[in-house]
Amino acid sequence: MKKTIRQIFHSPKFVVGFCMFMFILLTVAIYPLFIKDKPLTIISQGTFVPPGIYVNVYDSLNTKPYTLMLDAAAAKRIASKLSPDDRIAIKEWLVAVGILENQIDTTDTKSLLELWGNNYDPKKQLPGMTYAKTRYYQRLNAALEGILSTEGVTIAATDTLTGTLQAKATVKQSDYVNINEVPNKRVLLLGTDNFGRDVMTEIITATGVSLLIGIIAGLIATGIGLILGLAAGYIGGVVDDIVMFFTNLFTVIPTIVLLILISFSIGQESRGPVAIAVVIGFTSWVWTTRSVRAQVISLRNRDHVSLSKLSGHPVIRIIFTDILPYIASYVFMALILQISSAILIEASLSILGLGPRTTEVPTLGLMLNWAFIYQAQILGKWWAYLPVIIIIALVSFSLNLMNTGLDQVYNPALRD
Repeated sequence: MKKTIRQIFHSPKFVVGFCMFMFILLTVAIYPLFIKDKPLTIISQGTFVPPGIYVNVYDSLNTKPYTLMLDAAAAKRIASKLSPDDRIAIKEWLVAVGILENQIDTTDTKSLLELWGNNYDPKKQLPGMTYAKTRYYQRLNAALEGILSTEGVTIAATDTLTGTLQAKATVKQSDYVNINEVPNKRVLLLGTDNFGRDVMTEIITATGVSLLIGIIAGLIATGIGLILGLAAGYIGGVVDDIVMFFTNLFTVIPTIVLLILISFSIGQESRGPVAIAVVIGFTSWVWTTRSVRAQVISLRNRDHVSLSKLSGHPVIRIIFTDILPYIASYVFMALILQISSAILIEASLSILGLGPRTTEVPTLGLMLNWAFIYQAQILGKWWAYLPVIIIIALVSFSLNLMNTGLDQVYNPALRD
């Protein structure tokens, strides 16, 4: 046993896959100890908040300010509101209203904005301009208001006696606050999804749920395949004919079609993660059965099995002591592939809207479903779907690497 384990962990592919898989498992286990928020808690009123560190504005105004004289601050402030594409769009507008092109310098911010301020009319409709383009120019004009101003911002509050606004403080453009001194802040490494939920917290929980679905489905499929394969391969005869009849029947019918029909018939309210895992497990045993049967047929006439028969040992004992140990490694590899396959199948069902119900816990497939429904890929909100795809790929890749490494250890034809 020790020698076998040593051989397994001498396989580079298995070690890499095992480390990747364990890192994912440890992240799923450790992350909730530090971030105790529920995965489906809505923390943002807006949808698809981009990744970043968010500091409460109210608390920032009441935090001690520090004066920093940074030369590039004004340029960065302008660049955040006036991108190169915006400069080109301004030039297009000015040319369209009759300004000569050689009079427009997009690199000179001051002169460009002066031309814009003197010529732009939000009510003016240029020939051939779409409504979307008109709205774009209106939003751009609103964003550029006061962009070149060097004055600070005055904070005013209503006087309780007179009911008039009274100046309370001025925020200068050179004022900065230390983020560590602001009491309320939130790190959103992956932003929020279409419902305003923390994608990082959601994806960690979803990974754990998808792994649970994969393990349950993998154990069921491998268990059914192992039992039927052992019975058909060793007993043979009528038992083999019956098992192979149903195996061939399920082989002809596409698995995804069965899954869609069964999931749809269960209904949304009854489709929990465990229910989906059971459905996947009971429809994925076919290839394991065929493979185990083929292995058992090659073993049932070996000398040690024949000797056990002559000794009068019962069939159950022969199967579990003389056959099963010889195919145990193969069954374990089949289990790994079944887990990987179940995770991908759940993702496929959830994308079709036939996965677990959405009101309990997220899964990786459900997160993809939500992102695609709200057009995250079209709107460029990559954080809502790309990390999910990467996690699914990493889990599948790690499991397949482990399987390949085991195959190199146990398969004589692949040994160095």
